Amino acid sequence: MTDASIIDGKAFAARLRERVGQEVARLKDDAGLTPGLAVVLVGEDPASQVYVRNKGKQTLEAGMQSFEHRLSESTTQEELLDLVETLNADPEVHGILVQLPLPEQIDSAAVLDTIDPTKDVDGFHVINAGRLATGQDALVPCTPLGCLMLLRHHLGDLSGQRAVVVGRSNIVGKPLAQLLLGESCTVTIAHSRTRDLPAECRNADILVAAVGRPKMVKGDWIKPGATVIDVGINRVEGEEGKTRLVGDVDFDEAVKVAGAITPVPGGIGPMTIACLLANTLTAACRARACRPPT
Repeated sequence: MTDASIIDGKAFAARLRERVGQEVARLKDDAGLTPGLAVVLVGEDPASQVYVRNKGKQTLEAGMQSFEHRLSESTTQEELLDLVETLNADPEVHGILVQLPLPEQIDSAAVLDTIDPTKDVDGFHVINAGRLATGQDALVPCTPLGCLMLLRHHLGDLSGQRAVVVGRSNIVGKPLAQLLLGESCTVTIAHSRTRDLPAECRNADILVAAVGRPKMVKGDWIKPGATVIDVGINRVEGEEGKTRLVGDVDFDEAVKVAGAITPVPGGIGPMTIACLLANTLTAACRARACRPPT
């Protein structure tokens, strides 16, 4: 049996960003509207600083306005909520993203619930979650949306596929399960309490791993020929004390069994920011009641 084909998320994300840029240019010409994304960073978390810097850079490259708000670690919840309310009222801001995690003195749920659902480009607001769950138009969390795009691109029609999502977070597992249901897949959500998790995984035509545990999913957990989407990004110690990124799937084992697989890095990771830009464009179009991108 030949090794699995590699699903190149980095290349797909580059094409998606290019399409978003073309749509932004059209929106400027046709409606005089420039989409704007506001990103709020509280504190000095190094990983968050890298993410925010990359988001700002790619937002500008797509022709959008980028608004960055960097607040100190000691920022109070009231101060942050006041800023969110200001951004809600700003007509030049079409998307708002508050970078997580937040310092311990701030209730993340309260902050996310304060974001205007029409500007909630992370897709975490309870109204967007509810709209997604009931099959209505919603702003969808970026990572699950990226997973779905790659699956559609690789497999085409997903109808009737048996999908197993390992992980039940509100950020990835639950919304991705809803998206797959919307594609007429038969969906199982598995998690740490699932009995005989390997057996559940072996039933999957589409297997998604989103648990945050390095190399947890082994090759013998995978149905031969299945499509494997690895959402995990785990930093582990490698040779000579250097760290490296690995996924939730044991890639070296899985690649010999699966039909197709996303690598880490270079799989789902690049799709997240690209989908954030796509969501911002969609939010801007809906705000002006003009044609959103397809």
